[in-house]
Amino acid sequence: MTARTTTVEERWRQFFRWGPYGLFAVAAVLAVASADEVMDGPRKTLAAVLGAAVLALQLWWTAHQNRAPRSRPPRSAGGTEPDRADGHVALVPGAPGPASVTYFLLRTALAFALTWLTPFFAVFACVGYFDAVHLLPPRPVLARAGLLAVALTLAGSQAGGLPPRSTLQWVAFGALFVLNAGLAIGLSHLGTKEAEKATALARANARLEQALAENAALQTQLLVQAREAGVADERRRLAAEIHDTIAQGLTGVIAQLQAVTATSDPAVADTHLRRAAALARQSLGEARRSVQNLSPVALEHDALPEALAKTVATWSERTGIAARFTVTGTALPLHDEIAATLLRIAQEALANAERHSGASRAGVTLSYMGDEITLDVRDDGRGFDPAAVPARDRDGGFGLDGMRARAERLAGTLALETEPGHGTAIGARVPLGRHD
Repeated sequence: MTARTTTVEERWRQFFRWGPYGLFAVAAVLAVASADEVMDGPRKTLAAVLGAAVLALQLWWTAHQNRAPRSRPPRSAGGTEPDRADGHVALVPGAPGPASVTYFLLRTALAFALTWLTPFFAVFACVGYFDAVHLLPPRPVLARAGLLAVALTLAGSQAGGLPPRSTLQWVAFGALFVLNAGLAIGLSHLGTKEAEKATALARANARLEQALAENAALQTQLLVQAREAGVADERRRLAAEIHDTIAQGLTGVIAQLQAVTATSDPAVADTHLRRAAALARQSLGEARRSVQNLSPVALEHDALPEALAKTVATWSERTGIAARFTVTGTALPLHDEIAATLLRIAQEALANAERHSGASRAGVTLSYMGDEITLDVRDDGRGFDPAAVPARDRDGGFGLDGMRARAERLAGTLALETEPGHGTAIGARVPLGRHD
């Protein structure tokens, strides 16, 4: 509930509490001023008695309001909710109830009687237009009956007093009654509809705020999950980079050192030692770049075709396996991540061929094919049964699964063709993302 709404409601409560006193005082002053012209002695006495009854009734109602707990609309996230089935918010403390119905009926009857004595008391009777829906039970027929009673009193005053004394006055009284009743019931109906709209809007606002709160909680949960997924993805990336750089480099270093121990020729041993040192330095640089999430060192100064050509040549020289690199199609600039992914897949495929295939020849082909780019790595080794891939590669290792994960991260695919005795072919296909 806003501060403005609270202020308006509080003003209405003050009017319902003190308004009848003010209107009665105005009507009494006018009646006294014109008493000698419109009332004789007995009527003056009766008016005084009825006026005293009105004051007593008002004092009793005020005391009852002070004793009764204030009926406030329930608070909700969206604002106020109705206390009544007709949509009206209860602004009269302790209403509606038997006491409020008794008060309204007695006040309306006394106002009608006083207006019968002098038309000026219609000023007091009109208060029923304002509080009938708040004092009477929440049934439209009762509220309309109360409004009709008030309209009857005001029509009699406006027609020149009660009872009408001529045919013209009766006609005027009937027309004025219809007019007053139509206005009172029509305005009450409009007020009820507006209150229902306000109630529906308040409920919609409450539901909206609840939905926003749920969305905020969901967003927080999604952020936590995204953070956890990012951490897990970064761990996988680092693990794959370490496997592709440090592990392969150490494998090469070990192979060169084993070659040193297997030869007695100092020149050959020195060549292997230089290769081991170069592999160690290269692996150290790649490890640092992987931690910093930079592109592979081979792509620092060369595009992907040149980097692959050098990688294949270096691998062939180190392993003694004849290897050939081929480019088909028109070479285009690639996004850094695509180039790095294809280079890492080629390195892993060549490392697998070195460790497991026993091949004598290998070939690497990079093909630019319209909106896609493919990388094929083939060897003439012993091949293998894909269903018998070691569990490490099937369940989270960084061999075939690692290459497949790299391709799928770029919305690509990785295909494997092999069988025992017929070599192995690995093909990676990814969308061609250009780097302008």
